[in-house]
Amino acid sequence: MRSSGVLLHISSLPSPYGIGTLGREAYAFVDFLHRAGQRYWQILPVGPTGYGDSPYQSFSSFAGNPYFIDPDTLRREKLLTREEIAAADATAGDGHAVDYEKLYNLRFPLLRLAYTRFLEKIPADFFDFCRRESAWLETYALFMAIKDAKGGASFETWEDGLKFRRAAAIDRAERRLGREIGFYKFLQYTFMRQWNALRAYANAHGVRIIGDLPMYVAPDSADVWAQPAQFCLDPDGQPSAAAGVPPDYFSADGQLWGNPLYDWDAMRADGFRWWKERIRGAAKRYDVVRIDHFRAISSYWVVPRGELTARGGHWAPGP
Repeated sequence: MRSSGVLLHISSLPSPYGIGTLGREAYAFVDFLHRAGQRYWQILPVGPTGYGDSPYQSFSSFAGNPYFIDPDTLRREKLLTREEIAAADATAGDGHAVDYEKLYNLRFPLLRLAYTRFLEKIPADFFDFCRRESAWLETYALFMAIKDAKGGASFETWEDGLKFRRAAAIDRAERRLGREIGFYKFLQYTFMRQWNALRAYANAHGVRIIGDLPMYVAPDSADVWAQPAQFCLDPDGQPSAAAGVPPDYFSADGQLWGNPLYDWDAMRADGFRWWKERIRGAAKRYDVVRIDHFRAISSYWVVPRGELTARGGHWAPGP
């Protein structure tokens, strides 16, 4: 049976909070799709955005974007007040664009306030969530806690003990940053609860969600930091080559994305474990999974380190 739907990212939903959220307007959009006889809602990646605030440059392949957490839902859960939410208004000047700098400076303090109240009575399912998602959550929360402690600096600039995840340095960081690690676990728990509720509502109204899985991950991500052997990196931890696409009718220089390439030989040797975990995580979150730039599984453009454009790249066979 043929079906149709609409592509609209969460960030583009109407919102009084500077960016679309998993709250009231998301449910209203599901209602609209249902009334219009649409069966699919396609979105862009929902991971926490990094460089350039792009959904294709995420700090994690598994985590959810804290910006999408709905403040009104937190208010109903007694974690925030109406006045606190109003004081953290991150709306851009005309209300039609996201002011990411303003959002970054105002939203995280608000979420930390909610976390303080959350600690007063932690729900039992929080610990269940942390155990269930520990394979990626522990590393991601530590990665973000260290990043915050270093003013947001890329892990490539961290001292070697943390950069290369040496046991003594990691142990010290875990002991020193315990509360901050807990904060990032709280954000993922909260995102997941709100996401699961919205998806259940969509499914109950005959709408399935198409999620977007970027082919590549960001160089400054918990994925690369925790699993360097899965990527083509030089001894200093920098990508030995970067992803992109060759010159075409649209760009004489091609596109140099900067994402590290996968070490497909290493991945093949362990049965593509990382990719299987990633697909499994996406399949739990979405009804349908779209792999962006999936043609790179067949063959991909390799841009050697030091090139300033994608013109000097070459094709290599995929797995």
